[in-house]
Amino acid sequence: MPRHNLGELEQFLVLAILQLGGEGYGASIRAIILERAGRSITPGAIYPTLDRLEARGVLRSRVGDPTPERGGRARRHFRVTPAGLKEIRRSWSQTSALAAGLHALKARGGDV
Repeated sequence: MPRHNLGELEQFLVLAILQLGGEGYGASIRAIILERAGRSITPGAIYPTLDRLEARGVLRSRVGDPTPERGGRARRHFRVTPAGLKEIRRSWSQTSALAAGLHALKARGGDV
């Protein structure tokens, strides 16, 4: 698998799935991102990105049972793979290294 940097939305999705205990479906992923990051992500943005992450081996999906209400649809559940966990750790490490100087700037009274 060629190594790609995770973009911001990709990071949000992977981190949200991890926050959900390692597995989540579209609506639960969107809800946790809204709750924790204050960002509203449309289904039109989330599902193609989840598909792309699955194609890259960062995520795996499975189709669950249909919801109990009449005409209920089966949910597609996503989980982070070991390779995905490695990617998010690498990506987060890079982001954290770049952001490390922000605290020092603020402490010195810098305008950030």
